Order: sequence, then structure tokens, then C-alpha cells
Amino acid sequence: MKLLILFLTMSALFLVNQNPTTLSLQVTRVKNDQGLVRVLLFKGEAGFPDDEAKAFKSASVKIKDGKAVIDFGAVPEGTYALSVFHDSQNTGKLRTNSFGIPRDGYGFSNNSMGTFGPPSFEKAAFKVTAGKNNVSIKLR
Repeated sequence: MKLLILFLTMSALFLVNQNPTTLSLQVTRVKNDQGLVRVLLFKGEAGFPDDEAKAFKSASVKIKDGKAVIDFGAVPEGTYALSVFHDSQNTGKLRTNSFGIPRDGYGFSNNSMGTFGPPSFEKAAFKVTAGKNNVSIKLR
């Protein structure tokens, strides 16, 4: 009987691990294939949208044909928000003009916008649920 319980428990754990909660992001409307697309994933509003130290995960990916695809792999279910920018000169920072207006493409989850600045975490927030989660962002 103990062997049967052990077998059923191991089988259940195996099946649970077969369908992990994952998150992938597709970034479109990238102006050119130079540089990288840089992404910050936040689980909560602390640090959103640009404090890399407070981001849950970050990624820098190459661009191909005006698109970038980021696979964050397994992430816990919850509420998240993304901020993205095209680092065309590979400096690690969003380039802006003298008025603070971005010179390269940028975007946020839900394609949300703020008034005279980035959107709030609440506007950019989305839910990650069990299974595969796909998000897309169009750069501005």
C-alpha cells in the first residue's frame, strides 16, 4: 500500500511539472535591428518601470526583422507589468532628447501610456495564470 501511495504521489508531481506556468513576450515595431531590446518584468509596483534592481526578471535580446522574442521561462502565477525599450546604441539606457522625450522605441505591457511620463503599474498590470502566457508590446 505504501508503494502505491508513493507511486501515485510521484506520478502527480511528474504531471504537475509537465505544464509549468510560463511567460513569453513578443516586442514589435522595433525601428531597426541594431542594438538590443531591453526588458524589465516587475511583480508588484516597487521600482516600476525602470529600477532594474527591483525587477523580478530582466532580459536583453537581439532583434530580428523588427521583432524581439523573450522567453522568461517558468514564473509564479500573479500580477506583473513589463517595461521595454530599444537600446539602439547598446548603451544600457534609454536615450532621450534635452526635453526628456525618448529617442528610441519604448513600451509597456497592455500597450499602456501615461500622461507626461510612464503609466502606473496598475495600467500596465496583467495576470499570469497557470499554463503558457503570451504578451505582446508594440514600441512607440
